[in-house]
Amino acid sequence: MARSRYTITESEQGHFMTCTVLEWLPVFTRPETVQILLDCWRYQRESQDLRLYGYVILENHLHFVAQAKNLNKCVASFKSFTARRIIDYLQAQHAERLLTHLHFFKTAHKTDREYQFWQEGVHAELILNEAMMRQKLDYIHNNPVKRGYVNLPEHWRYSSASNYAGLPGLIDIDPW
Repeated sequence: MARSRYTITESEQGHFMTCTVLEWLPVFTRPETVQILLDCWRYQRESQDLRLYGYVILENHLHFVAQAKNLNKCVASFKSFTARRIIDYLQAQHAERLLTHLHFFKTAHKTDREYQFWQEGVHAELILNEAMMRQKLDYIHNNPVKRGYVNLPEHWRYSSASNYAGLPGLIDIDPW
């Protein structure tokens, strides 16, 4: 079986990962949906030994660098838990347009559920060395700057850039 560059190959090493909302739907424009992600990472750091080195959450996807003893399981539980909680939130808010899209675009083989939230896969890249870690953290933190949302990385609220700038962040991270 050939190895994909998007496979978590060495779970105990850091990996750069991307998770994308199905059809790139803009769900993380609501602070409540972002909070679900942050709360899940906080829980995983405390109970599953997840080491979260950096992250950025944009309106329809997120990037993060993390490691754990069983990173595959951590990522799977992150995606499963956050999908369920966000769908519940969208239903409570009567966000019918988003829910209709999450139902319509779900993968045909997902017959056990009404909605699909995340695109399949996680697009994980093994961090090979210090230079690659720095490059991935810079990429993550500069993503909102590149898009023109902010002038400085630490000004993006939903990012670990402020943590690395010595400012308080929304969630604790594990410095590299």
